[in-house]
Amino acid sequence: MSEKSIQRLKNKFIMTAMVSFFLVMTFIAGCIYLCNALITRGQIKDNLTYIVENDGVLPMEYENVDSHGNKDDKENTISSKNDFVNQLQKFFGVESEYFSNEFYYSARYFAVTYDKNGEVDSVITNHTAEVDADQAVTYANTVLTRWFSFGSYDDYYYMVADQDDGTIVVVIDCSSQISINRRLVWLACILIGFGMVISAFVIRMWAERLVQPEIKNAELQKSFITNASHELKTPLAVIKANTEMLEMMGTENEWTESTMRQVDRLTGLIQNLVLVTRASEKDSKEERVETDFTAIVNDTAKAFEPVAIQDGKTLDLSIAEGVSMLAHEGDIRQIATLLIDNAIKYCDEKGRVTIGLGRDKKKKNIYLRVSNSYESGAGKDYARFFDRFYRGDEAHNIDKEGYGVGLSIAQGLMERYHGDIKVSYRDGIITFTCKF
Repeated sequence: MSEKSIQRLKNKFIMTAMVSFFLVMTFIAGCIYLCNALITRGQIKDNLTYIVENDGVLPMEYENVDSHGNKDDKENTISSKNDFVNQLQKFFGVESEYFSNEFYYSARYFAVTYDKNGEVDSVITNHTAEVDADQAVTYANTVLTRWFSFGSYDDYYYMVADQDDGTIVVVIDCSSQISINRRLVWLACILIGFGMVISAFVIRMWAERLVQPEIKNAELQKSFITNASHELKTPLAVIKANTEMLEMMGTENEWTESTMRQVDRLTGLIQNLVLVTRASEKDSKEERVETDFTAIVNDTAKAFEPVAIQDGKTLDLSIAEGVSMLAHEGDIRQIATLLIDNAIKYCDEKGRVTIGLGRDKKKKNIYLRVSNSYESGAGKDYARFFDRFYRGDEAHNIDKEGYGVGLSIAQGLMERYHGDIKVSYRDGIITFTCKF
């Protein structure tokens, strides 16, 4: 794993941890708000029920009066809440306000009663100073048009109940409870925001410490490949020289030829391993120059044209003029060489290789596309095409020359320019797209 891959993994870890933290905190805050809202709503409903049972006129001291005029003590009062809300209220030790004798002085409500003909019978507004009789009737008439007999209306909660001689509408001012719930929401949002900021620093520091061993291992791996490559060159050179000497002495045979082929293959593999290591190294942005993509891709394609013709394959070019950017010419030439060579090598017999270069509509990105006909490409694991030494099948037993590291080298070079390389397959055509 390269250093850049490790950094991407670190960023993914930080993002995953932050998203998880946000979801957990939001869930906890949501549960707190929901429980508080349910308890508050249950208290309000109990208060309204108590006022309705007293026909809109509160007694000076607590008493529970049912619809038949029977009085129950506090312990035997049956709550109007459902079982869940009732259990929440018991768990948190919260009881309805009307249990307190102070409820007579703290309740802010008004009530309107109607006779059986729907005419206003009485208006009670002595428990509020903000609403007069006319406004109370207007509110009550509006509430009567609603579907539910209990609900909210602005900063008020209402209850509509049928009586023996008509209907009663009670509207209670709950602005204080609603403002508390709103403050709770804002406080939760602020705390979540501060928690996200603090956790971002902590998680980033933690992730940095976690990936340091992997970065060190990646550096050691690069150093090992470079050193091993240099050490292997010497014995290979000796083997090659000895074999050439044997051939010059007249002992050339199939065994010496096989030895030379294997020496050449190992030499090429070592060179490619060095290229893989160098491709994953950071380059100096100050040394980049304005590079003519158009000229480089044209030159590279023309160099491969005889190879394509010899293999009986067609080479099509669609290269835009004047495409350039700050880059190292060697990097761009190597990327184009690797992709074109790979396309010709794995193209179907008498197939077609297409090379395209251009910019997107906004002129911000440069695209290099190399595609070839590849009828046997269906069902391939394209996610592994950029793995080192991957050759298209698990056994790597295909009769194509190569080492399976070319695409890995191209991917490493693309990472230098914060670009990406992707592979796609459609209708028998495989396409490699580089976005700079």
